[in-house]
Amino acid sequence: DSVKLDIDFTCSVCLDTVFDPVTLTCGHIFCYMCACSCASVTVVDGLQAASPKERCPLCREAGVYVGALHLDELNILLSRRCPDYWEERLKLERAERLKQAKEYWESKCRAFMDV
Repeated sequence: DSVKLDIDFTCSVCLDTVFDPVTLTCGHIFCYMCACSCASVTVVDGLQAASPKERCPLCREAGVYVGALHLDELNILLSRRCPDYWEERLKLERAERLKQAKEYWESKCRAFMDV
């Protein structure tokens, strides 16, 4: 006997196929960067830095970010099924992560220099 699963791999934030997917403790799946955006944290700080008051954008449950899990196997599976899409998305994600990291460290340096 097998079980048929109907799972949607569309991120409900960016409305694209999930990239670098994470599942929140409520069970909803999002792109990592989309989850960070919803949790009001940078990718540098990560979801562990999210406030327990932050809510899932779908079910509105609070405190779902700290226990989020990366779905590495799903990421590998999707990258093999959609290689062209994955390469393009990887370029965009890297550029955005670099931008956020630069902004993060610039703000840390400014704060340090003002002291």
